[in-house]
Amino acid sequence: MSCSPGSILGLPAVIHSAAMRRVMDMVKRVAQTDASVLITGESGVGKELVARALHEQSLRCNSPWVDLNCGALPEHLVESELFGYERGAFSGATQTKQGLLELADPGTLFLDEIGDLDARLQVKLLRVLDGAPYYRLGGLKKISPDVRIVAATNRDLEKDIEAGKFRSDLFHRLTQVHIHVPPLRERPEDIPVLAEFFLREQNHNNVRIAPAALDELRSFPWPGNVRELRNAVIRAAIMRSGNEIQPEDLPLGKQKIPLQSGSVVTSLDEMERQLIFRALDQTCGHHEKAAKVLGISRRTLTRKLKKYEAANVFEAVAAG
Repeated sequence: MSCSPGSILGLPAVIHSAAMRRVMDMVKRVAQTDASVLITGESGVGKELVARALHEQSLRCNSPWVDLNCGALPEHLVESELFGYERGAFSGATQTKQGLLELADPGTLFLDEIGDLDARLQVKLLRVLDGAPYYRLGGLKKISPDVRIVAATNRDLEKDIEAGKFRSDLFHRLTQVHIHVPPLRERPEDIPVLAEFFLREQNHNNVRIAPAALDELRSFPWPGNVRELRNAVIRAAIMRSGNEIQPEDLPLGKQKIPLQSGSVVTSLDEMERQLIFRALDQTCGHHEKAAKVLGISRRTLTRKLKKYEAANVFEAVAAG
């Protein structure tokens, strides 16, 4: 049975910019191969959607699609999820469990947030990519699944390699093909098309976006990218007073999280930083609520706050 080259989770409905057409052209070329693919881009740009498109247009499209967020679980759970375990392998292992590598055979295994993978597991994954068989935890039988690996990250893995946090050999093995998904601010022509798509997706078929509101959407920097845009459009559709979404209906950062009065934003990073701290101030420091207001994940918010803390320490040392 062949796979349809048509709609991929609604993807053709939201591809408009030349930048994203180039991304999808590369997906079509790469999909028919078994090359490992690394997809990079900021949080919320749609890396998983691109990975799904790779699978749906590949020769493995009728086989399983399995995904794992490497940053969402502790190290020991990631290992048991990936490689599986035998009954009695550890406390609580009351029955044998297949790992995700086995469950994906002969399809695609998508490893999101690959940059968060522990160093020891990086070695094990590299061996699998090189075709070496492995054992389940506590197992005696070698397993050699036929699976395509697609990975994604919002981190700069080359910097992580320099810092000793990521193996260069695994990086090069994962990047047989590298696909970068540009942030939404670099492809503003996609914003109106995406906004209309999200309205239809939520069955708001009679709702329109006023021209002034579209201008607001185009000019906003969208630090949370497509995910943030989707949340903003859905909230606006719910809160509108008529059949048209007006600028005042949009829960954008500059309205709900105003920048410090009198401040001059000199860079996109500084704008993002101020938006984050305004959100925290608005939610009384509640990280989960602030992340929801910003349209980003709590994990992304925590990582950015750690970055700002490190920057403050550096500035203090430099000043001293």
